[in-house]
Amino acid sequence: MKDSLRCRVLLLMVAVLGAAAPSLCSEESKRTSGFQHVKVYHEKGRFGGWPANHGIWSWGDEILVGFSAGYHKDRGPTYHNIDHDKPEEHLLARSLDGGQTWSIENPARQRVLIGTAGLRHGTLPTEFTEPEPVDCPGGIDFTHPHFAMTCRMTRTNTGESRFYYSYDRGRTWKGPFKLPLLGQQGIAARTDYLVNGKQDCLLFLTASKSNNREGRPLCGRTTDGGKTWKLVSLIGPEPKGYSIMPSTVRLSATDLLTTVRCLEQGKQLKSWIEAWGSVDDGATWKHVSKPVPDTGAGNPPHLLRLKDGRLCLTYGFRTKPFGILSRLSCDGGKTWSEPIELRNDCGGQDLGYCRSVQRSDGKVVTVYYMWDEETGPERYIGATIWEPK
Repeated sequence: MKDSLRCRVLLLMVAVLGAAAPSLCSEESKRTSGFQHVKVYHEKGRFGGWPANHGIWSWGDEILVGFSAGYHKDRGPTYHNIDHDKPEEHLLARSLDGGQTWSIENPARQRVLIGTAGLRHGTLPTEFTEPEPVDCPGGIDFTHPHFAMTCRMTRTNTGESRFYYSYDRGRTWKGPFKLPLLGQQGIAARTDYLVNGKQDCLLFLTASKSNNREGRPLCGRTTDGGKTWKLVSLIGPEPKGYSIMPSTVRLSATDLLTTVRCLEQGKQLKSWIEAWGSVDDGATWKHVSKPVPDTGAGNPPHLLRLKDGRLCLTYGFRTKPFGILSRLSCDGGKTWSEPIELRNDCGGQDLGYCRSVQRSDGKVVTVYYMWDEETGPERYIGATIWEPK
């Protein structure tokens, strides 16, 4: 009885203080043909999703990844099974051992006073609202050794976006700060940036098209630590459908490569991933290749430059057989390998949104969301630890 009471007290302290709470399944893992699969976040009745919208960061074998946590609702096989009438939290998962085990953190709880009535593990108080973004005063040190930045868009159709930054590996955050429209009708921000110097950073975003519909990629830049941002370039021509969610790496002092999620809706839906390159630090762009000619119902890419110079692209495949895949390039994105199947046991097309990092031992940790028949209908955050050969 005493042990049970002590357990309940500890859980309450974790929920109120917002400390790192162990994932219910952080120690669950299985190996399949050299691929180790780990559950990062899974709760009955909850929806875990979209790491690509939040970002991933690593410091050696310490890995931090963001994701959305809502409530599960059966909306059929072609929709995200999340209940939009209930709260959605933006959570973080942290691993200190290269992705083997994970703990869950809620940065928003830092703003919640201890003793708030009605606070329950997994939900924010009903009176909690996200602070309005303010102008950034500038002076951000993008080269700080423990720096992280995350960019997010609103759930409304206002075209507004915001960003936060941290100097302590995501344990505390400053923000939200306004992201300007950069001369566009709207900006849908996800996290994709390249640090150039102490106060110099490139940011890759999705802008509205001229008809105010989704969307086309662009490159923006600040040279005063986030106080002001200027448009550097639009990436590629305005598409018939959309070209969104860039993921970018630096190949040299002047060469960049970005990959984008593309879709056209005609008699038949077509979705693929394109690669665009710049040889003048983002000022102009040229089409390089089509790394993935078909992604099923569509999924965003994540591009990672490996320590040996190769490029590693990870993405979700949203048609049967539903899965998480990767392709490698040895020539800066001009040509790509056949797909490497990280897993093929996903229960349906509500999956993917990958983010990947490379560990100190050379193995890659790819984080995504999915569901499977064994676990049940709830979407969960998973990770696969694998070696790119």
